[in-house]
Amino acid sequence: MRTPSTPHPPRHRLLTAAFTALVLLATAAVSACGGSADAGDEAGKLRIGYQRFGGLSLVKARGETPGVEWSLFESGPALTEALKAGSIDIGQVGEAPPVFAAAGKIPFSIIGTSAPIPQGEAVLVKADSGYRSFADLKGRTIALNKGSNVHWLLVRLLEANKMTLKDIKVKYLKPAEGRPAFDSGQVDAWVIWDPYFALAEQPGVRVLADATGLASNREYVLAAPQALDKRSDDIRAFLQRYREVTDWGIANPQERARTLAPELKIPEDVTSRALDRSAKPLAPVTPAIGDELQAITDSFIALDLIPGPVDIRSRVDDRFSAVFQ
Repeated sequence: MRTPSTPHPPRHRLLTAAFTALVLLATAAVSACGGSADAGDEAGKLRIGYQRFGGLSLVKARGETPGVEWSLFESGPALTEALKAGSIDIGQVGEAPPVFAAAGKIPFSIIGTSAPIPQGEAVLVKADSGYRSFADLKGRTIALNKGSNVHWLLVRLLEANKMTLKDIKVKYLKPAEGRPAFDSGQVDAWVIWDPYFALAEQPGVRVLADATGLASNREYVLAAPQALDKRSDDIRAFLQRYREVTDWGIANPQERARTLAPELKIPEDVTSRALDRSAKPLAPVTPAIGDELQAITDSFIALDLIPGPVDIRSRVDDRFSAVFQ
């Protein structure tokens, strides 16, 4: 007699489990991250803060930077807090975290960026909700991570639809909190970025809008002033490898997904879908990038979301621009 085979769990359960593992890994890594600003110098290692899925994840997954100490963060705001604490030397975030960090007087410089990634963040709703445009969310509850890239997308969507923050109910939730709140119907929409976005793209979920035509959704590379003063050559060498690995991934998308999926602990097809829209070339910081960030900053100040004034243009440091060109 044949032993009955165990049925495979539905795909949505597998993806939900992957999402849970993703945020638990990030949370565990954050709790393990600590130390003083001098710790990296004593260990001789450059301390890198990264978010799962961002370009730095691929660098880590390839294992080609042995002189680096890695710290994982669930979101950009958590990473900038580590900069404040002196726990990391370099970190990679989206476009709103530098603004909130600058408003919070956290010392850092912006040393690199990426090409725009507007398709990498989106507003998700249930397919049977009846919402057909962002304007339909007037009076509804929208979840997002405060101070992350999606915060700027929300501001731009409100402007585009002639709405204000008073027209909606905002619930600030981290990704680990946002997904269950969205799945259970506690919120009407969820504004989220890849790879959490890709993991949530399941039957019954619809993309209401992404950032196309509204926000650049660039990645930004931030560096601690002390690291820039003392370890400029090490930073340059690391950024060169970062650039090379990023270019390799863009030229080899299938191998990139195979390499990154185990690092992300999510299915390869989900990894590939997210990477196809969200992995973009690195780029140098320029005066235009400073202007772009200043416009975002001024908008957040006007909405009383951060205290002003904030001069974020002065945070742009182009000493490594040759690496990214």
